[in-house]
Amino acid sequence: MPASTEAPTRVGAVPVVPASAASVTDSRLTPGGPGYRRMSFALFLAGVATFALLYSTQALLPLISGEFGVSAGDASWTVAAATGGLALFVLPMSALSERFGRRTVMTASLAVAVAVGVLVPFAPSLPALVALRAVQGAALAGLPASATAYLAEEVRPKALVTAIGLFVAGNSVGGMSGRVITGWVAQEWGWRVAVGVIGAIAVACAVAFRLLLPAPKHFVAGSLRPGVLLGTVRGHLRDPLLRRLYAIGALFMTVFGGVYTVIGYRLTEAPFSLPQGIIGSIFLVYLVGTVSASTAGRLVGRLGRRGALYAAGGTTATGLVLSLSGSLWVVLLGLVLITGGFFAGHAVASSAVSKTATHGRAQASALYQSAYYVGSSAGSTVGAVAFHAGGWGGTVGVGLLAVLGVVSITVLGTRAARVERRLATA
Repeated sequence: MPASTEAPTRVGAVPVVPASAASVTDSRLTPGGPGYRRMSFALFLAGVATFALLYSTQALLPLISGEFGVSAGDASWTVAAATGGLALFVLPMSALSERFGRRTVMTASLAVAVAVGVLVPFAPSLPALVALRAVQGAALAGLPASATAYLAEEVRPKALVTAIGLFVAGNSVGGMSGRVITGWVAQEWGWRVAVGVIGAIAVACAVAFRLLLPAPKHFVAGSLRPGVLLGTVRGHLRDPLLRRLYAIGALFMTVFGGVYTVIGYRLTEAPFSLPQGIIGSIFLVYLVGTVSASTAGRLVGRLGRRGALYAAGGTTATGLVLSLSGSLWVVLLGLVLITGGFFAGHAVASSAVSKTATHGRAQASALYQSAYYVGSSAGSTVGAVAFHAGGWGGTVGVGLLAVLGVVSITVLGTRAARVERRLATA
């Protein structure tokens, strides 16, 4: 896209509109206004495509293990490579979006990701499959790096929370539907056809996204100077609160990534011996996470941020313990609690990052997303290795250690806050 179509006057800023003239001069999108529904639906579809592709192999790992004759740990790299690629490239992609435009980067990211998605079903070996998934994850890094920035620039502040909520809903729906669809398709036609179907759905979503998303009117091209970017990143990493929040996001995702990477293996074994379609449907429990994330704000209002993190960690730990049961219904209850606790903790931590960062918010959020997906990759791999070594109890042990890390970091934050209050009143 030509730079002139995306470049007004001041670098990196959303135009400031006087309150008295807002109704006349503020051309940003608002609910009910022209372009808002198109924009919301376009980003919803982008979210669906991103998360359907990112986790497309997670429900299929037992079948991938069977075809290539590999362990759960080896097969888990098809998930870890995608999330690791996203974690590695989300910060560079955020910088590219500052220079070339949010819509341009999102369009290019989806185009590359869906092109790779067409090739994934034809991977001749596990290493080739892992390599394709790594490229796909790196390409998808352009979506979370750009979508929230696009919304902050193009949507009026009062409508921003709702608009971001729709994008997150697309993430949740994509992650859930991708796993459910692949489970049932793979049961009849195998994992290759299943990931091919997800690729076709993603192609349709990508085309509709590009046709529907309004051209940006308030983007201002920034600089790609590495020194400026590195200075901002160093500043965020020197902030102890931000460091704690990044670690909490990574640890919560370690639990979630490990549990949902391995759960398919557990449920195919005795005493459950469930078919692939039913295992894929287990991911409908993601709907619980959608609810818990949306109510996290009220939880913070009642308990405070650290109290909400304690509650989320306790809920997750309780679910992990329940999942050790030999009863399918108790295991499902455990998954409900794990999912609800994870999404609540993630919502609390990610929103705290935005509130804590007083400058370079895009980079602060990108660092959180990077830590988050590093946790996903670590959880997928370590959880699978632990399962291979010690069964489901090994995976649960890894998850409980990660929750202990969340609680310990939150305790440190509580103590630091008390010290600050004492110093302020001294």
